Amino acid sequence: MKNLFDRRLHPVRLDLAALDYQGRVEAARFVEGEVLQVTADSLAVRPEPRPDRSIDTEALCGEWVTVYEKTAEGWAWGQLDTDGYVGWFSSDGLGPVTAATHRVRALRTYRYPGPDLKFPPMGFLSIGSKVTVAGEAETRGLKYAILSDGSAVVAKHLVGLDAAEPDWVGVAEEMRGTPYLWGGRTSVGLDCSALVQLAAQAGGIDVPRDSDMQENNAGQEIPHDDPSAFRRGDLVFWKGHVGIVTGPNVLLHANGFTMTVDHEPLETAIERIAETEWGAITRARRLQNPV
Repeated sequence: MKNLFDRRLHPVRLDLAALDYQGRVEAARFVEGEVLQVTADSLAVRPEPRPDRSIDTEALCGEWVTVYEKTAEGWAWGQLDTDGYVGWFSSDGLGPVTAATHRVRALRTYRYPGPDLKFPPMGFLSIGSKVTVAGEAETRGLKYAILSDGSAVVAKHLVGLDAAEPDWVGVAEEMRGTPYLWGGRTSVGLDCSALVQLAAQAGGIDVPRDSDMQENNAGQEIPHDDPSAFRRGDLVFWKGHVGIVTGPNVLLHANGFTMTVDHEPLETAIERIAETEWGAITRARRLQNPV
C-alpha cells in the first residue's frame, strides 16, 4: 500500500516512518528520532541519499533536525524544525543541540577563528542562521560576538531571535542581484520561494518552503484578476513560481530568466511567463507584518 503523504513534509516511507505516524500509515518500522543541530554553514537537503541529486532546499546553521535514520555512507534522513521539510542531509554537518540566542540579520557574515577581521575566515553564515552567543570582544573598535564554538562574528550582524523587521519586503529587496539557485536557501544563491521565506521570516512571518505550499497556506488569498490592485508585499503565483509585488507594476523575484533576484515590470512578467510552461497567474496572497 502506498503512503499518501507529501514526502517533503512527512517523515514517512514504506520501510521507515516517524513514531508519531504509527497507526496512521503502513511502514516496516517506526522510530522516535533524535534531535540534532546543523553545525555546517549550510547543508543541502536532497530527496535521495545521493550527491548527484538536485537539492530540494538547504538547512541553515543552527537549525534543528529530527533525524530518523543514519547510514554507514554518512547520510541522515530527517525533518527540519524550521519549516518541516523532510529529506537527506550529510551527517557530517549535524551535531549536538545548543540553545540559540541570536540569528543573523545581515545578508551574510563571516565567521572568524577569533575576534579579528584580519583572521582568515572559517566560512560565512547566511541570513536566518541561528547562533549561540557565549561572550563579547572588541578589536580596534569593532565589536564581535563570541559563539559557543569559540568562533567570532561581527556583533552588529546579529539580532535577537524575536526581532522582526517592520518591512519584510525591504529585506527581500536587499537580496537583489543574488544568483538564482534551484533549491538554494542562502544569500549566495536561492530560488523564488526561498526569497519569500527568508525575507518573511526576517519580518517575523513564518511561511512554508516551496511555492506550491506558499500558494495554499501563506497569508490570505486575494483576487488576482486585476494586477493593478496589488500592493506592496502581495505574493503572485504561477504554476511553480512566486514573486513579490514591491510597488505599482513592479515584481521582485528570483528567476531563471535573469538567473538572479531582480525587479521586473509586473505586466512584462505576466506576458513573458504566460508564454512559458508556467502560464497565467494562478493565485495571489497577502502577508501581514506582525509589527
